[in-house]
Amino acid sequence: MRVEIWSDIACPWCYVGKARFEKALASFPHRDGVEVVHRSFELDPGRAKDDVEPVLTMLTKKYGMSQAQAEAGEDNLGAQAAAEGLPYRTRGRDHGGTFDMHRLLHFAREHGRQERLLDLLYRANFAEERSLFGDDERLVELADAAGLDPEAARAVLADPEAYAAEVRADEQDAARLGARGVPFFVLDRKYGVSGAQPAEVFTRALTQAWGERAPLTLVDGAADACGPDGCAVPPRENTQAGADV
Repeated sequence: MRVEIWSDIACPWCYVGKARFEKALASFPHRDGVEVVHRSFELDPGRAKDDVEPVLTMLTKKYGMSQAQAEAGEDNLGAQAAAEGLPYRTRGRDHGGTFDMHRLLHFAREHGRQERLLDLLYRANFAEERSLFGDDERLVELADAAGLDPEAARAVLADPEAYAAEVRADEQDAARLGARGVPFFVLDRKYGVSGAQPAEVFTRALTQAWGERAPLTLVDGAADACGPDGCAVPPRENTQAGADV
């Protein structure tokens, strides 16, 4: 079974939702049969790379919140994160564009390091003091920590077209599936779960999706095949007198 997760590094509920989903997956009896794929989604598409501002400033401008409301929202998110064992800085964080981070995550996926890099990006954004935005060398450092070749990661970031099509394809796919926000979880392209739901919701979704997988239907009758014990090779017919068999 495949679970696809659309998310954005700038999204605090994606950070929390990932932890809740992983808690459900860890206790799922068929977890070894579940493939998790992370997909790209930008909350602020088209934002210029150098357009970086404090999170609280962004919240007051984008959502019309007062400073007090923005601070209360961050405090609530800090409490939600703490309940999942996640560190979260409620003050002093920056907000910016995440397109380059998504491109780097697609590069990391090719090398089997996507999950590790995503975790490092989340932690850097939500828990560490140094800003994650507008600094390619910061991203290269995290790619290196994730086990990727830093020079290759630097080359990806230097080429604005590298993995750009993959990011856009993920975002178009999300739109076709009806995702209006993130996190957005899709199980076998049959069931969707929107938002940072409690772990119990993810457990129910995993159980239902697993139980309703369609069994394989064979379209042809029996034919020669190889099995666990190898391939049965029929003896050659003796087509000529004195021939070896």
